[in-house]
Order: sequence, then C-alpha cells, then structure tokens
Amino acid sequence: MEHDSRDIRRLLGRHEIRPTKIRMAIAGLLFDGLDKHVTVDDVIALARARDIKTSVASVYNTLNYFAAAGLLRRVTVEQGRAFFDTNLSAHHHFYFEDEGRLEDIPAGALQISGLPKLPKGREIKSVDVTIRL
Repeated sequence: MEHDSRDIRRLLGRHEIRPTKIRMAIAGLLFDGLDKHVTVDDVIALARARDIKTSVASVYNTLNYFAAAGLLRRVTVEQGRAFFDTNLSAHHHFYFEDEGRLEDIPAGALQISGLPKLPKGREIKSVDVTIRL
C-alpha cells in the first residue's frame, strides 16, 4: 500500500518533522504499512531504484532524524552497523550475522526477568534484546 504525499506530509507533521523533499521521498519508501528493517545502504538502493537522487549523508541524517523523532527505531547490531525498524511495537530481534539480516521476534516470545536494581532516580525506557545467529 503506497501512501500519497498528503499522507506522508501528515505523518511527518505528527512527529514535528519539516517535510523537505528528501524526507518526503525517504518516508514514502519506508512507510507503506509493511514492517521493514533497513540500513542506510538499503534505503540508498531503494531510492536509486525509484530514481530518487540523494547522498549517503542525506539518507544517514534523515534516518537518524526519523529515529530521534520516534518515527523509526534504531537497532545497532555491531559498531558501525545499524538497522532502522519501522515496527515501533515492543519486540526483540534475531540478527543473522552470515546474511546481515534482522528479523522480528514476536512480542511475548521472550521473557526477561531479574533485571538489576536501577540507580536512584532512573527508570527503564526499554529493554532491547538481539539474538545473534
């Protein structure tokens, strides 16, 4: 399901993101109703396939900006390698090292217990588990 530019503009507006041309284009590639795990390289390939002209820096900055605004979830699998997840629900991941692929672990399939005592005045924002295969 492809969104039209009004849908993309509203989506960005809800997250207080100014809808520049490149942000609109990247959002159009990512937010089609399907859950995706993409890298910067994946987004560049998608953009080139649709004849969208952009740079690595623009894609990198846009994805990180979307993540900071709560539109994507950044999943770092190793230093210098991160995926951006369009599924914002509480869930964990399998990382297939040999394939360089991230896959969702369904919510409720993993239970975590015995978390350490937190420093005074702190609370848990999230617990993220990536199981490497």
